[in-house]
Amino acid sequence: MKIEEAIITRRSIKHFDPKHKLSEVEINKLLSLAILSPTAFNQQNWRFVIIDDTELRNTIRSHSWDQAQITDASLFIVLCADLKAWEKQPQRYWVNAPDDVRALMLPAMDDYYRNKHQVQRDEAMRSCGIAAQTLMLSARSMGYDSCPMDGFDFDEIAKIIHLPEDHVITMFITIGKEIKPAWPRPGQLSLEDIVFKDNF
Repeated sequence: MKIEEAIITRRSIKHFDPKHKLSEVEINKLLSLAILSPTAFNQQNWRFVIIDDTELRNTIRSHSWDQAQITDASLFIVLCADLKAWEKQPQRYWVNAPDDVRALMLPAMDDYYRNKHQVQRDEAMRSCGIAAQTLMLSARSMGYDSCPMDGFDFDEIAKIIHLPEDHVITMFITIGKEIKPAWPRPGQLSLEDIVFKDNF
């Protein structure tokens, strides 16, 4: 499927075939594509918590407005971010770079994030948003459907998955086989409403 078709046909699906399973090969392909998403300073701060256990999915659903996608999707991911990825062995992110690039980037990364908690959180949200879209478009290109989700108790889910203190949950992503299509697109703003040139 061409990327244009994947973008046009991707919809947020609420009803998945609960009997359908993705193979490990398919799951690994999706995740391998997702981790090619860009992150600032190449810090790769996304963390993908895959929830397979049926009882655990039911528990999470009970703290998520009883949304059926959680239990019925073939793949259920709690998409998290490590807020401190920038300072955890940052040389890993530049191991293949030339020495002069590495010497430039490592201190720059430290300077950009240290003691700047809002900047760290903003970066987490940006990075995971990009990774989420990569996942969903990759799923669509493979013939699957998806849904990005909030509408859950972030604090309770954090407890359930034993989220480390220096991480945040950004969203859920569900992927599987649609059994009921999405509504027609309810209303797209025109380009004239949202595109500005040089200033507002």
